[in-house]
Amino acid sequence: MQITSIDVMQVPSEDPSFSGNGSGSQETWSPLVIRINTDEGISGFGEAGLAYGKGWRGGYGMLQDFGRVIIGEDPLNTEKIWNQLLTTTYWGIAGGVVVNAAISAIDIALWDIKGKYYKTPVYQLLGGKTNDHLRSYASQLQYNWGEDIKKLKLYTPSEYAEVTKRIMAEGYDAMKFDPILLSEKPDGSDEWHTRGTISKHVIDVAYNRVKAVREAGGDDLDIIIDMHANSDTTSAIKIGQALEDLNILYYEEPVNTLNSDNTKEVAEKVNIPIAAGERVFTRFGFRKFFEDRSIKVAQPDLCLCGGITEAKKICDMAYTYDINAQVHVCGSPIAVAAAVQVEAVIPNFLIHEVYQRARNAKDRATCKYDDFQAVNGHIDIPDRPGIGQELTEQTIANSKIVTLD
Repeated sequence: MQITSIDVMQVPSEDPSFSGNGSGSQETWSPLVIRINTDEGISGFGEAGLAYGKGWRGGYGMLQDFGRVIIGEDPLNTEKIWNQLLTTTYWGIAGGVVVNAAISAIDIALWDIKGKYYKTPVYQLLGGKTNDHLRSYASQLQYNWGEDIKKLKLYTPSEYAEVTKRIMAEGYDAMKFDPILLSEKPDGSDEWHTRGTISKHVIDVAYNRVKAVREAGGDDLDIIIDMHANSDTTSAIKIGQALEDLNILYYEEPVNTLNSDNTKEVAEKVNIPIAAGERVFTRFGFRKFFEDRSIKVAQPDLCLCGGITEAKKICDMAYTYDINAQVHVCGSPIAVAAAVQVEAVIPNFLIHEVYQRARNAKDRATCKYDDFQAVNGHIDIPDRPGIGQELTEQTIANSKIVTLD
């Protein structure tokens, strides 16, 4: 079997503005999906994790550059192709988000082809199910929750309490939100500094939001705090210490991951498990965090860390250090489908992320299947071959496409 052509697609979005980059600024939601085609009529879909923030244009070009490298290769040789993209493209070995996003999309698509070729779900090729029923959490609730993503963001403790009751009514017993991302005033006119000598007022606002969630959800609700690296070491320690008595499941990205020593310092001074990984790439990037014991939850993003090939290795590597793992998920339904293939297999799986955007009906309609949604707070993995998800023909027709052959 040979790769004969590749379609690089920018999937159209019904909602051009998206406050999902961790800083609150308006960004374009632009999922990048690749379809790899073969001479046996089998095609595979993969996604580059650059749907949000500033980067999709770079990813769109990088997918074209790296796609040309693999035309003519046997798509079943996933290890060979992964290493080829890493070592023979010059910039592959240097890493970075755009380079690794392209490698990830290609790798996911190759695994999709492999599953379809062998007529089995990818999880079977990775070792079979360890987890049948993936416990899930509702994620990024500062943006509210529901199929209409244009609902108002949340500011007051009472609003956080209300959304907590709604997600629990749907069967979730875990949730995640960022308590400092949004200042108190919807127009952003109030001063809001989350780094350095953080004020007691900011800490109090964060604490009161989390306390409202705890009181609304009770002791059985697991609360995850995501800081999006919008705090530095000093403020992350102060906020984390303030939240300790509210029984937090884990504290995600309290500082940026460019210097792992900063994460380690937070871990040593805050009595909450630390999680990180969405902006860490390949097993080489995760190594230091595992060795210094600074994180207790590894969160590789399949669409950024190197794809299915690399995510499985990262999660297995975490297991040797007694570190739990989950896949960071923020993308189209292609990204969700790929994520659960890995999470179904790994024995150190902790919990699956259901991103607020993934509930949007219009985004869900870009793909053929809609059975990756959580029911009563859990996801059961479908048994379709490959990753079990594809773009609809209408979505492909409406996408901006470059075809390589």
